[in-house]
Amino acid sequence: MDIKFTNRLSYKQARVTVLVGLILGMLLSLLQIGIDYASEDASINREIQSLLQISHNPASRIAYNIDAELAQELTLGLLRSPAIIGAKLVDNNGNVLADVKRPGLQSGYRLLSDFLFGADRQFEDRLYLDHLPNESLGTLRLDVDTYSFGYRFLRRAEVTLLNGFARSLILTGILLALFYVMLTKPLVRLIRELSGRDSRSMESSSLECPAGHAADEIGVLVNVVNQQFENVETEIQQRRNAENRLTDYLGQLENIVSARTAELKAINARLSQSNQELETARSTALDMAEARSVFLANMSHEIRTPLNGLLGMIALSLDGPLNPEQQQQLSIAHDSGKVLVELLNDILDLSKFDAGQLELEHIPFDLGSLIEDTANLLSQNAAPSVELTCLIDPDFPALVLGDPTRVRQIVSNLLSNALKFTRFGRVDVRLSTFGDGIRIEVCDTGIGIPQDAQVKIFQPFTQAGAGITRQFGGTGLGLALTYNLCEAMQGRLTISSEAGFGSQFCAELPLPRHTRALAAPSLQGKVVAITAASSGLAELLGNLLPGWGLEYLQRSIDDPLIGLAPDVLITDCPECLFSLRPTFTAPILLVTAYGSFLPSEQVSALAPLQQQARPLARNALYQTLQRILQPDGGPLSDTRIDIHSPQRRGRVLLVEDNPVNQLVAKGMLGKLGCDVTVAAHGAEALDQLEFKEFDLVLMDCNMPVMDGYEASRQIRRSGRWPQLPIVALTANAMSEERERCRAAGMNDYLAKPFRREELAALLDVWIPVTTAP
Repeated sequence: MDIKFTNRLSYKQARVTVLVGLILGMLLSLLQIGIDYASEDASINREIQSLLQISHNPASRIAYNIDAELAQELTLGLLRSPAIIGAKLVDNNGNVLADVKRPGLQSGYRLLSDFLFGADRQFEDRLYLDHLPNESLGTLRLDVDTYSFGYRFLRRAEVTLLNGFARSLILTGILLALFYVMLTKPLVRLIRELSGRDSRSMESSSLECPAGHAADEIGVLVNVVNQQFENVETEIQQRRNAENRLTDYLGQLENIVSARTAELKAINARLSQSNQELETARSTALDMAEARSVFLANMSHEIRTPLNGLLGMIALSLDGPLNPEQQQQLSIAHDSGKVLVELLNDILDLSKFDAGQLELEHIPFDLGSLIEDTANLLSQNAAPSVELTCLIDPDFPALVLGDPTRVRQIVSNLLSNALKFTRFGRVDVRLSTFGDGIRIEVCDTGIGIPQDAQVKIFQPFTQAGAGITRQFGGTGLGLALTYNLCEAMQGRLTISSEAGFGSQFCAELPLPRHTRALAAPSLQGKVVAITAASSGLAELLGNLLPGWGLEYLQRSIDDPLIGLAPDVLITDCPECLFSLRPTFTAPILLVTAYGSFLPSEQVSALAPLQQQARPLARNALYQTLQRILQPDGGPLSDTRIDIHSPQRRGRVLLVEDNPVNQLVAKGMLGKLGCDVTVAAHGAEALDQLEFKEFDLVLMDCNMPVMDGYEASRQIRRSGRWPQLPIVALTANAMSEERERCRAAGMNDYLAKPFRREELAALLDVWIPVTTAP
């Protein structure tokens, strides 16, 4: 077996070695040439300077004597030097005594020499006598041709490079011969022996180690190959023995396979039957899931429709002339209906979580006002001895991005839970920022939660214990829904509690800032608060009033007030007002629990006095202080529209088949200043649109003759009312209902039962607001 010369190890090793040697030799040669070049370049200047020194004295005397003949002889003598191609002697008056030149030499080396050393150089020597060194007699200028020096250098460099190349060639031949004898030749011998072996031969034969290689790598290779030969022979023998045994087993395996085949057929038949049963079970589960969704949608519709009528009628009745007892009774009935609506919403939201259908909005909203409004709505559930306070960081953003409806659910559930289990002390709602998100904390001084019960309270239909359900009621859905909502928003809900020492729920939600906090215009005045230092009122005023530019002092009931002279007195202690009023005449702001306002005769006795229920909202407190401190200071900074005053003159087409819901919606729209026309179904609505113009259509979805979906599609297909907004009024609160309404051509969606505030907000969007004449 022959190996190509260029593929032999000896050639490859010699090639690498010589290449490395050639590169190193060339580098060393180049280094030597570089040193020689620097030396030659310096020698040019040295030789010419020496020539100038030799010619200095004769040239000085010639210039002194102004002898032109001697000057000519001197310059001609200088031209005898191979490097001098021009000489010029000038006296001190600028007269040229001698000027001789000759052409430079030309050769093939000329171009490279000029590149390395330059084509020519000029040297000049000032002439003077030794005893008069400061008196110049003239100058001697020499033009030097560097070619003679460059030619000498290039010849030496050529010899150096040729010598290095010759040494590399000699080294290559020597290394090739050595590597062939020491490495390639014994390896080729081993290869020939291996290739000549008969793999089918049973005779055991070992390779012989080449002479002189028993202790090096080649000898080790021979030993390893011989050992592998022995292992292969052993393995071949073992395989032949195994083949003999396998032959004996084949007969047995054929019998076993036949038996197994019959058994597998029986198993396959059973598996086919099981698959059919599983498919039947799957189909049944899907049918049950679909039936469950249909049931929830129907339940939502059937429950919300009478609830809408119930709550709407109660809300309309509450606006009428009622005595206090009737007002209280209807308020209790209205609040009970709202509890039913919240319970229904919680059940539907949990079903949406189970079905993976919950969708979140991402819109800007005022979270601070949302929390204050929610707390104000729930304050009627607080016990009289419980102080409810909303503590919002003054630097909290004016608007954040998120889903206001779901955030309101979180706050409402946490706050309702805290108020339910707190009978004395404080319930605080704290709002602050952290990183790119917000933190909502609800702290109470209620009964607390034992450590072993904190794990299970986030599970649906579960409370801390059976006694809790009997004593306080509830379904156990609120915290489970809140926990799921926090997770759906990529946030988290944590609890810190101890039995008997209250609870603290903390919801951290990644709601980014949309608009930074807006600074309120500064007020001027001195405000004194008569309240306990540990009260929520004191903490709230301490956070807000200094930022509004007011001087704020807090005093307890027992502290003397002589010399304070406040502009406004704020207190949450109605009992102490009669003893305080004779001591000063400043206006009083009394902060009381929900439904605990002083009667009119006591208010007259304590005038000037204003009352506000807690929790105090920032906007309401600011406007109250502004009215007191700046009675003639112009309009308020943030005046909210009272939805009870008819400020709209929009023409609304109400499409509703339920008579009770017709009365409710018509009554609310009338109080909001709208001109209402009622249609009992979709076909009647189309007829009404033919004869009258409307600003808005409120469309129920499920109606006889023609439902709201078909009516909306026909309105859009006609093309006659392209800008007419259509808002769905439906008792179906499932998420797919909103998409179905939009697909039919409706612009917005309002679920029943709805509050007048929700209806007013919807009208703000779709009908321009005008002031009533």
